[in-house]
Amino acid sequence: MSKYVPDVSSRRWVIISSNRVNKPENYDDNPENDTEACPFCEGNEHLTPKEVFRIGEGKSDEKGWDVRVIENKYPITDFHEVIIHSPEETDLHKLTPEHMSKVFQAYRERFNYYCKQGQVMIFCNQGEHAGASIGHPHSQLVVLPNQINLSALCREPLKNVVRENTHFDVYCPDFSQWPYEVWIVPKKDDTIFGNITDEEITDLADLYRGVMEKLETIYDEKSKTGKGFSYNFYIYPKENWYLRIIPRMVHRAGFELGTGLSVNVTDPEDVAKELRDGDETTSESPEQQSTGTSGNGVKPEEVEEPPKTKEEQIEDLKAKLAALGVE
Repeated sequence: MSKYVPDVSSRRWVIISSNRVNKPENYDDNPENDTEACPFCEGNEHLTPKEVFRIGEGKSDEKGWDVRVIENKYPITDFHEVIIHSPEETDLHKLTPEHMSKVFQAYRERFNYYCKQGQVMIFCNQGEHAGASIGHPHSQLVVLPNQINLSALCREPLKNVVRENTHFDVYCPDFSQWPYEVWIVPKKDDTIFGNITDEEITDLADLYRGVMEKLETIYDEKSKTGKGFSYNFYIYPKENWYLRIIPRMVHRAGFELGTGLSVNVTDPEDVAKELRDGDETTSESPEQQSTGTSGNGVKPEEVEEPPKTKEEQIEDLKAKLAALGVE
């Protein structure tokens, strides 16, 4: 059983979950090095906790599945599940578009199953540097009591747009806390993730695959961690949801831990330009050129604004902190 401990002054919470100490820490992203059977591979269903949901054929806890959801053996909270993306050890963005859509459909079904129980957080830790303990790609779902105050960001303003399609925008928020951080947001406001349709899932999977392919290439060239492609993403559990992708390009150190401030060594505006490079979907139409905005009301990147003074930068920072409720 987990304990929730609040810090009265900051209104933040800590979860004490001592059973997590037994969680395996033998991550290896090379299947050929495995000395034990991977519990998430097809044929090893008997090695996992109880199956609670699947997409695909076959009986529960047997072969035939495309996406499999099981109880977490080392839960953080009372409701904690593992969503295994595929029988093969393949990253989510490298699956077929049809299979990727099935993964997001599984997210939706489990989100809606628990949404009345509390705040449903869906997240993925991929790669050793991102906190994964098993190399076989998977996501997790955790349900938190509604009274727990989350430190997750609300949706950031739409700037530095990378690409878009019918239902979603991809952008790098000005307030990006991590190098090459990318957000995918629905164009519809005031919705929760559980409202997503199959058509919207197809659009979401397409944009996710495209941006992750570019991020992986950049990661291989620029990461300073010495590890293979590692990243986290999560789906915001409340209204005005978003999918936030954080490549683990760098290590956090004492300054960030001691101050609570993030040091981002990449300008989100430059990151957006790099991710747009060679992407025909972001070219401007004549109408957009005449109005001086992109299809999302964003100024073209070619228009440069005069640099702000240090005083103006400080005032901007104060405004952003105030918007986050930080005094």
